[in-house]
Amino acid sequence: MTTGGGAARGRHAPPLEVRLPLQRGRLLQAAAEEFASRGYAQASSESISRRAGMSKATFYEHFANKEDCMIALFGTAADTVVRSVAEAAENAGTDPKERLKAAMRAFLTTLSEHPAFAQTLLVEIFGAGPNAARRRDESLQQYAELLDAENAAAAEQGLIERFRSQYDAIAIVGAINELVSRQVRLGEPQDVLELAPVIDRLIAGLLTPGA
Repeated sequence: MTTGGGAARGRHAPPLEVRLPLQRGRLLQAAAEEFASRGYAQASSESISRRAGMSKATFYEHFANKEDCMIALFGTAADTVVRSVAEAAENAGTDPKERLKAAMRAFLTTLSEHPAFAQTLLVEIFGAGPNAARRRDESLQQYAELLDAENAAAAEQGLIERFRSQYDAIAIVGAINELVSRQVRLGEPQDVLELAPVIDRLIAGLLTPGA
């Protein structure tokens, strides 16, 4: 009976192509929680594995080290935010200002709903080494390029003012990033969504003719 039970479990075990993504997802979620609660410096591959209920050997099947795990987690968190922002903008219709407002609120809402991801994206990434810093800079540049492209398309249709320089979008993304990072670190204001009007005014200022 024991042998038969073991065989049955083997037959019903998920195939490798299913098992590996599930393992990776659990490890990344555990890493987000570990970095958020203990900080990147105090977390370890062992503590992440333990939180995920897996062995340290399994951790190293997916990541070369803790920094590699952080970079992968940053990518996952950034992708989650981008999907939310893109969907919100798409659902907001064609008015460019409404699209920007919807996108910014989706950004803030997603961070509010995923506090461990917010901590990774905005705080802990700074302590993860030069490769992680480059990954963060690449992500901010991508956000700025998306914002600039959205602005350019709307300006071409005469729906909105065009940014005055190539750095306007970078300034907006950088300012928003620092504003929200401060909220995550200090808890001020208590609700990150209270920053939405501030961000609206920031963007409106750069879109005002002659500003």
